[in-house]
Amino acid sequence: MKTRSVLLFVLLVFAASDPLFAEGAADSRRANTVILTPEGVKNLRIETVTVEETDFEQTVFAIGRIEAKPGTIASVSSRVPGRVVELQANPGDSVSAGQVVTRLETRQAGNPPPVVNLSSPIAGTVTTVDVRLGDPVEPDKPVLTVTDLREMVAVARVPEHLAGQLRIGATAQIRVAALSSQRFEGRLLRFGTEANTETGTIDAIFSLPNPEGTLRPGLRAEFSIVIGKRAGVLSIPRSALQGDAGNRFVYVKDFDLPNAFVKTPVVVGEINDRTVEVLSGLFPADDVVTQGAYSLAFAGGGSVSLKEALDAAHGHEHNADGSEIDSTKKPSPTASGAAATSESPFWKISTVVLFVLLVVSVFRRKGSDRA
Repeated sequence: MKTRSVLLFVLLVFAASDPLFAEGAADSRRANTVILTPEGVKNLRIETVTVEETDFEQTVFAIGRIEAKPGTIASVSSRVPGRVVELQANPGDSVSAGQVVTRLETRQAGNPPPVVNLSSPIAGTVTTVDVRLGDPVEPDKPVLTVTDLREMVAVARVPEHLAGQLRIGATAQIRVAALSSQRFEGRLLRFGTEANTETGTIDAIFSLPNPEGTLRPGLRAEFSIVIGKRAGVLSIPRSALQGDAGNRFVYVKDFDLPNAFVKTPVVVGEINDRTVEVLSGLFPADDVVTQGAYSLAFAGGGSVSLKEALDAAHGHEHNADGSEIDSTKKPSPTASGAAATSESPFWKISTVVLFVLLVVSVFRRKGSDRA
């Protein structure tokens, strides 16, 4: 068995050195390399990142909504009935605590009737106005609502079977559909008091700072909740990964040729909302394409040939397949592919090796039969 393994290894070495084998490798390189002009790189808005080992977060996915934090909502109302004579705040306006927002003409005796000022009890944003100028007002009806939006809560509907993996203080990356270009980080405060029996979920409530006031109650949100973390994981941004589950690949910036990108198969592990674990196919310090990776798949062979790119990079002529020109070998222009195959030293050597392998196997079998 050991002799057979050695002979097979020798056979593979000769195969790798065979011109036809090398030609196949060159064809593969040419087919998987996209070479662009500098203008093409700009037009496709190509961006790359360097592959490195990082802390990889294991996450679970959930959906939910943004809500106002309890205790941050206040209503403005009147103690006496009357009629609205002036509105000094509209939805979306920021008001301070004690600021007059509405003036009300009361129904008390007088000529003219007394007018009272209604002030906001808290600082915040006017979220609703429930009256119009001239509307009657009763003490049991709010005039407007003010909400402090500096801190919100994000309520995730987490499936019951995943809730046990979450711990108070866990973080979540939150994406809001209305603000798709931004990511928000929340921290788990508590769980809801009871599960929803119809959907099989339980509320997980996250605190969510909102210093710029861009978030509003009722916005739909998507959650990637961190349940674990592994150190030293080779990973890439999720935007770099292309293909389907059975054919994953990335585009790697060629280390030698400018504006060249090589389609490289990869084997991936876990995937979260931002990054992908790479099990094989890449090395640290490789530069992978993130923005523009999808467009490269439709760029075909690019706008520059492999020969042109190598000639410009190395300063001398190359073959059409990108290989080096060997001046000592002059292939016959009339030689056919079949002739080249039959004259290849690989096939002669491989025949001898296979014959020797067969003889060794026969003798080993006869020796074992005698024993």
